[in-house]
Amino acid sequence: MTVYQHPVEVATFTGWLAELMGRVPSGAGWHGVFAERDPEGLRACFAGAEILPWDVVESLLQDAGEPADGPLALRGRALYAAATDAHDRRPGGAAALTERRELMERERRYAESRARELGDRFRANPAPGPEEAARLEHDLAWTRDDHARAAARVADLTARLRRLGEPGAPAPGAPASGAGAPGRDALGGAGASHREGLPAKARRRPRGARYAWLEGEAEDQGPVATPVPEAVLPTGSAAPRGARFGGAAAPERPAGAVLTPEVDPAEAARAAANAVYALQRLRAQGRSGEAHALLCEALNGPPARLPALAGELHRAGLGADWTVLLWEAASLPPGRLAAVAGVLADAGRTSDCEQLLRQGVARPVEELAGACAALRAEGHHGEAHALLTAFVRVRTPEDAARLAGEDPRGLVPRLLEAARAVSAARERDLVHALRVAGLAGI
Repeated sequence: MTVYQHPVEVATFTGWLAELMGRVPSGAGWHGVFAERDPEGLRACFAGAEILPWDVVESLLQDAGEPADGPLALRGRALYAAATDAHDRRPGGAAALTERRELMERERRYAESRARELGDRFRANPAPGPEEAARLEHDLAWTRDDHARAAARVADLTARLRRLGEPGAPAPGAPASGAGAPGRDALGGAGASHREGLPAKARRRPRGARYAWLEGEAEDQGPVATPVPEAVLPTGSAAPRGARFGGAAAPERPAGAVLTPEVDPAEAARAAANAVYALQRLRAQGRSGEAHALLCEALNGPPARLPALAGELHRAGLGADWTVLLWEAASLPPGRLAAVAGVLADAGRTSDCEQLLRQGVARPVEELAGACAALRAEGHHGEAHALLTAFVRVRTPEDAARLAGEDPRGLVPRLLEAARAVSAARERDLVHALRVAGLAGI
């Protein structure tokens, strides 16, 4: 009987995974999702029989509270590259990679089709009941996660094939797919990790006066990547940036905070009308990808224009597009997320602001600390309280203690206040978690 010896590079990477898993709470976060969906696949990866996809590794790093650019993650990335090279150069490795890439591409296309189907359901029923809305939002979040993972794995598998010198692999810079979401290869299931966005098929910026929402008079500025929806799921969809904010009583504007200057109401209304007109034309022509890109462009413009766009979308019967826009906004960088929440609150769109903050609480604690600091710096203390209340309602007391550790003097009392607003039991659990973390006396 022949006993196969795993390459030393694979064994080294597997040892690093064991080190990482020692920092991950058992059964929590993404690890709990993966373990439930495909326990055999997970065991095979930890044993070295398969290589754990890097997007899954990123999710486990989030579970462990490790920053994506920290020393542990950087060492793991280097070990992963060495392990995949050694694994792929085994006999039959190229054929296996090609087969897996085709599988992931099918998964990507399926998720893309599923997302369109869910979008059609949103548009068919722009005012669903609470239960239906929650179900659609849940399905859409997981579908986006599936799409992001599948696209990430297609890109990774394509790069690995190129390193093997396979002639069938797309050339560097050629899109392996147009978008992003999860797949079912070694781990048969979904789960999304952070990514700033994988480029969809390059498009030229729309031109003409009806695209007045876009900056720069909509001049042709060359290929523009279509933004990819970010998932908002178990422990966050954005990489920790390690930002730390001091506990000053009156915090200064955090790094990355977004100024929200006043916008002329007539200008905002005109831009919103032009954007909705363009959106309707694109949808009528079946150009859904460009329609989505146009929506995402709105999030890159002045936040103060968004309330006018919300009103115009609802008047045009496109309330579902506004719902999608709020989903996208939940994945913005902390400062910009706070800016959007602030302008919505100032415009009296309280329910939209609250929905945005609820969707944003799945982010890593470092990012939420930044968002809270930015909200407080702009005087939006009520919105900061709403964000923390939503956080303690859906995240674990241990997560809340980790958040408190980002700014103990500023966040411990506010988190306790938020927990008290949820329930006495939640406050007791948080007090215990803070005591364990050494933050009870702050």
